[in-house]
Amino acid sequence: MPHDHPHSHDEGAVHSHEGMSPSGHPYRADNDTPLTYWQVMEIAIRELLIEKGHTDAAEITRQIDRMDARSPADGARLVARAWHDPAFRERLLADGSAACREMDLDIGPMHLIAVENSEAVHNLVVCTLCSCYPRNLLGLPPDWYKTRAYRSRAVREPRAVLREFGVDLPGDTTVRVHDSTADMRYVVIPARPRGTEGWSETELAALVTRDSMIGTGLPRQP
Repeated sequence: MPHDHPHSHDEGAVHSHEGMSPSGHPYRADNDTPLTYWQVMEIAIRELLIEKGHTDAAEITRQIDRMDARSPADGARLVARAWHDPAFRERLLADGSAACREMDLDIGPMHLIAVENSEAVHNLVVCTLCSCYPRNLLGLPPDWYKTRAYRSRAVREPRAVLREFGVDLPGDTTVRVHDSTADMRYVVIPARPRGTEGWSETELAALVTRDSMIGTGLPRQP
């Protein structure tokens, strides 16, 4: 599936380039393997920004802590609102970014597209080039999302991948695979479980799993 936008490869992509320190020795990662070209570039740019006074180490640490603290809870609230409020659901499907801001969810400049599962259609999200993912809503991506196996097989054989995650779809269900890019991310609105009529948004949010918002899982059943 071709990409229409360039990717930012600082999200875990692996490259064969080896970075060198000013002394000529390779930088080393935590597991004592050479850092990739992109990891070395990130270090160099970060140190240059600090040197020029544009930021400081404490601010960078705060931003990293904020990102690490994110979880799928915001995404679950978004889905629960869509289940609970049909008008909001329509706005979310029409403009995912605007709907998030309506809920005061900080998604930055990200262009978010919400896609909805139904009995006829099941949506699956992947990033075929690296690991683009709606981190502001779902937190850090799971390790399997970044693997070459998932990135390639989700496109070639999505039904087989879904079965491995425990999602066995009827033969007449259409599977749509959405390829994320650096500036365009997807979130799946799973089908609302039966028997939840009259539930509050808080109760509904407890049924929403991270994998159900990627498409590799289903919501918890009541």
